[in-house]
Amino acid sequence: MQSHDAAGELPLLYVDDALLVLDKPAGLLAVPGRGADKQDCLSARAQRHYPDALVVHRLDMATSGVMLLARGAAAQRALNQAFANRSVGKRYLAVVDGQLPAPPEGWGEIRFPIRVDWPNRPRRVIDPQFGKPSLTRWRVLSYNAAQQTTRLELEPLTGRSHQLRVHLQALGHAIVGDALYGCPRIQALAQRLLLHACSLELRHPVNDQAMRFVSAASF
Repeated sequence: MQSHDAAGELPLLYVDDALLVLDKPAGLLAVPGRGADKQDCLSARAQRHYPDALVVHRLDMATSGVMLLARGAAAQRALNQAFANRSVGKRYLAVVDGQLPAPPEGWGEIRFPIRVDWPNRPRRVIDPQFGKPSLTRWRVLSYNAAQQTTRLELEPLTGRSHQLRVHLQALGHAIVGDALYGCPRIQALAQRLLLHACSLELRHPVNDQAMRFVSAASF
């Protein structure tokens, strides 16, 4: 395990022979995009220091927080399977527009199906007929009356692209600073998307040890 970042460019939370856990900053791509101007990304930076680093999951460019890479093909296969089996626990923090009342039982669920909005990619939309089943659990942490925003803890139980952003917009409480799904007023409330991957829980792909990685939000 290392606590320093490699050459000042890699926000390293943990490393061993099978895992690489990074604290992705907002505004940095997780994986390369199309075009020469979109090649700088967290996975490419990781591979400069750990050439065997392989992508397992992604975070949106605008999202910050805990991101996991595998070291080597065997670890990647095991971790891909863990994500596919939904045996990896993911928690996020978000600040959303307006006051979202806390569910009586503590946690609420959002079950809106999601599909790609093909004419407007990369946007996603809610589509009860053709969307893929999508499930998000959420709970209220606090309400800021001065700013009229609600701080939430989120647990996506499915892994659709933009799931948390689309689900919260569909509830009428878009994430503050969301340039893709928020109206101009909501976009102007923050200089970045206020969505942060705060923790990741999983079994180690080699020794099956329970592991939890955390990152504090900057907002």
